Amino acid sequence: MTAASDLLSRLQGRTILVVGDLMLDHFLVGAVDRISPEAPVPVVRFDHESFRLGGAANVAHNAAALGARVYVVGTVGEDDAGGLVRADLTKLGIDSSGVVSDSQRRTTRKLRVVTSRNQQVARIDYEDDQEVHGGLEAAIVSRIEQLSAAADAIVISDYLKGTVSRGVAAGAITAARRRAIPLLVDPKVPHIDYYAGATMITPNHHEAEAVTHMRIRTSEEAIAAARRFRERAQCDGVLLTRGEHGMTLLGSTDEATLPAEAREVADVTGAGDTVIATMALALAAGASLLDAARLANRAASVVVGKFGPATVSIGELANG
Repeated sequence: MTAASDLLSRLQGRTILVVGDLMLDHFLVGAVDRISPEAPVPVVRFDHESFRLGGAANVAHNAAALGARVYVVGTVGEDDAGGLVRADLTKLGIDSSGVVSDSQRRTTRKLRVVTSRNQQVARIDYEDDQEVHGGLEAAIVSRIEQLSAAADAIVISDYLKGTVSRGVAAGAITAARRRAIPLLVDPKVPHIDYYAGATMITPNHHEAEAVTHMRIRTSEEAIAAARRFRERAQCDGVLLTRGEHGMTLLGSTDEATLPAEAREVADVTGAGDTVIATMALALAAGASLLDAARLANRAASVVVGKFGPATVSIGELANG
């Protein structure tokens, strides 16, 4: 058995706790063959609709697809979209006991109107993005404390939709320290001060530039920005994702540039979810930072060849 196949075999059965913004991706698909006489916009002739888990729920889906046992902590509204999120999580075998319902906010839903050729025409966002507070925040932190007891790694998936408050982030980081397990963050710039103490943060190059005020065009600039990002965020390591330019890894002892492996890019939506889910699961399985990053890079190369939020399988990683 090769080192790579040994790592893949160890992914299955690990337990991941995902904390963050649960979303529903709603697609309305149709054909476009004319422009409206009422305004210069395409007329979409409806064909069908579909729903997929998004945000932190997509991170959970990715981890589950790789054989992990997954717990999710977040919030949804008491609406149809929230019901769909819960139902889909259950269908996938993901534990949703940490999902807290809030009658005062709607479930985050991204409605995309797309053509039958997967070209996006418009997007409508349904959301209430004020940060959780009071009893709702306390309930989320309580779920984290309870469910982290079984976790091998914790992921914070922050989409700036309100779930990840300072208190929620602190609760997750404290739980990870107590358990001596890795905690990874898919960040948002306004919350950079929330993540101090994280094991690994996975900014894209735009987020890294915004936090560090540095230009990133070369591998050397990416390494320099990752170092400054680590100082600014007060985390242990950084995995900087750079799209077609690959990834830059900075750990306590590891420093590497990983070239992109994608051969064909269909849609980058949700690729960051796949990266952090794979990275967390690999670290939970005892992989080194470098091996975990290599596996996450391979997973990203597979998922960008699919439309919309998608997952990868053990088989696809083995054949990548």
